[in-house]
Amino acid sequence: MPASAHAHPRAYAGAGSRTDPREAGLVAALLVLAAASWIFTSTQLNGMDMGRWTDPGPLGFFVATWVVMLAAMMFPSVAPMVVAYDRIQRHRRTTGRYAPAGATAVFVAGYLLAWTAFGLVAYSLYMSVTALAPGLFGADQGGRYLAAGVILLAAVYQLTPAKNVSLMKCRTPLDFILHRMRPGYRGALVMGVEHGVWCVACCWALMVALFALGVMSIGWMAVIGAFIAAEKMLPWKRLANRSVAVALAVIALGVALTPAVAGGMGM
Repeated sequence: MPASAHAHPRAYAGAGSRTDPREAGLVAALLVLAAASWIFTSTQLNGMDMGRWTDPGPLGFFVATWVVMLAAMMFPSVAPMVVAYDRIQRHRRTTGRYAPAGATAVFVAGYLLAWTAFGLVAYSLYMSVTALAPGLFGADQGGRYLAAGVILLAAVYQLTPAKNVSLMKCRTPLDFILHRMRPGYRGALVMGVEHGVWCVACCWALMVALFALGVMSIGWMAVIGAFIAAEKMLPWKRLANRSVAVALAVIALGVALTPAVAGGMGM
């Protein structure tokens, strides 16, 4: 990594002391894309069975829906990281260093690529298990207890050192980018993937809980998306993290004892 990437961190930080219209526009664009993704996903899933054991469907349908879901759920919470990356790119241009136009979009694409890879792994595991044990996820086969166990596992992960480390990486965008800065489009893609990997490490258990609750459920998408945004963006990291853990434990208990709790979140 070039030494200049972290030679003057105060200069980068100082650039964010007042609102920049370009940064405000970038945040607005991410939020508009997230809103459009919510609308598109809702339209695509309208009329489907939204139960917590809903089949994710054929691979092509799942990938397309998954990517749009990621934009809807993740773009609000990833906005600070994208803004920090774009700010440093603009600083590099003003100091005469290489920073090609469109690198920010490539960074976002790399982030989505990492999460898409996670989705494909989760989909493959889900389909493999259902092929070996077709009735495992059925409500009449005790599937709700399996779902409750998975959600409880997500609650426990909230309290682990691995969760804490990865969450800190997501909550300190400037530090992350200054220590990993790579020039050019390839560098932007690699950095986006790296941030996506840290985000997967932070939120994989929440996403697995979403699979247990119903990966095609708009209601549960909104709940999990709110959990992710809260622990990444609220100033009280420990409180947000612990609150999400408690909420997941309550949801797990509700799913185990009152199956209608999950079923009522379809739309």
